[in-house]
Amino acid sequence: MRRRLIQSTLAVVLVVIAVFGVSLVIVETRTISNSAQERVESEAVRLASIVDSRIIAAENVSADVLRNPVGADQYVLISMPGKDPIEIGTKPRGDVIHATQHGEEGETVTVQEPRSAVTREVGRTLLIIGLVALLAVVAAVLLAVRQANRLASPLTDLAETAERLGSGDPRPRHKRYGVPELDRVADVLDSSAERIGRMLTAERRLAADASHQLRTPLTALSMRLEEITLTDDPDTVKEEATIALTQVERLTDVVQRLLTNSRDPRTGSAVTFDLDEVIQQQLAEWRPAYRSAGRAVVSSGKRHLQAVGTPGAVAQVLAALIENSLMHGGGTVALRTRVTGNQAVVEVTDEGPGVPADLGARIFERTISGRNSTGIGLAVARDLAEADGGRLELLQAQPPVFGLFLSRTPPAHKPDEDRLTVR
Repeated sequence: MRRRLIQSTLAVVLVVIAVFGVSLVIVETRTISNSAQERVESEAVRLASIVDSRIIAAENVSADVLRNPVGADQYVLISMPGKDPIEIGTKPRGDVIHATQHGEEGETVTVQEPRSAVTREVGRTLLIIGLVALLAVVAAVLLAVRQANRLASPLTDLAETAERLGSGDPRPRHKRYGVPELDRVADVLDSSAERIGRMLTAERRLAADASHQLRTPLTALSMRLEEITLTDDPDTVKEEATIALTQVERLTDVVQRLLTNSRDPRTGSAVTFDLDEVIQQQLAEWRPAYRSAGRAVVSSGKRHLQAVGTPGAVAQVLAALIENSLMHGGGTVALRTRVTGNQAVVEVTDEGPGVPADLGARIFERTISGRNSTGIGLAVARDLAEADGGRLELLQAQPPVFGLFLSRTPPAHKPDEDRLTVR
């Protein structure tokens, strides 16, 4: 591109020089020739006037008297009636410029000048025009190089930015060049880089969330299958297989929800559901894991609560809290349901040491973990809760109490008692 810009600029300058230079040469040549002709004619008139005045005054007319006013390159021939012709200067050879003037006393004055003088003057003029044209070409080349660099360097930078963007580095450069068109391209590339960066961040976050959300049901499913392999009781095998099928359906729902949210995060699937059913499902899924750890998981509080949300998402939130208590807590894990205002609340607590004071305010941030874990479980749980209009909070740090707040619809009948279920 740099070479093409230089060539195009130089071609334009050469065309301009050719058009105007040739015209200038023609005009100057004619001007010099006309000026020489006028000079010779003016000299002839002047000499004729001098001869006339001297004849009238009866003064001597000779070559010596007239030689001084005559130019060095000029030849003068004066013819007077009854006298010998007077010659001044050397008669030129070849092509000449001449002028003849007749005096009032009958004399004839002829002035000649070699055309070579005109040629020399034309040559000097052409030399000056050529030097000016050469300077114009040099200036045009320098200007073209500067302009080419000004345009080519930004384009090279933009190409490098596009190449870097294509290689997976979406950092915007925020570099501008003072050329509106190039700055517009830079703006578009920076905007694209920011969008790609956000998309990559969202994709990485989706992958991390998917791996975490799928890990829990897969772990529960593997425990069910392990239960089946360790028993010979057909009834137990049938029961565990039924629960395993339920977990497979839930796993399918998790995958479907992840795909739906990745296509359009605004798509909601909140419905009115029985909160007891989701809690009992989680208790059944996590019972083997707690049994293996020598611990228990219980539920208590109001029953027959109807909540508004996505059952699968609520199950994921509870699973994350129960798993968090299994990994970081201790003793019995309790799920308590209660009502506050127009919201149903599920509290999850255990008898462990609780949340460290330095992590209390940041416990729901990604990559924040009290132990060697991914640190995204509680962050994903909070996002799932907020997706359907609920919220997840740390109500108490020591002992830890997490509260899941969900919108509530009036129950079909009021529960007449609270009960405690131990699993």
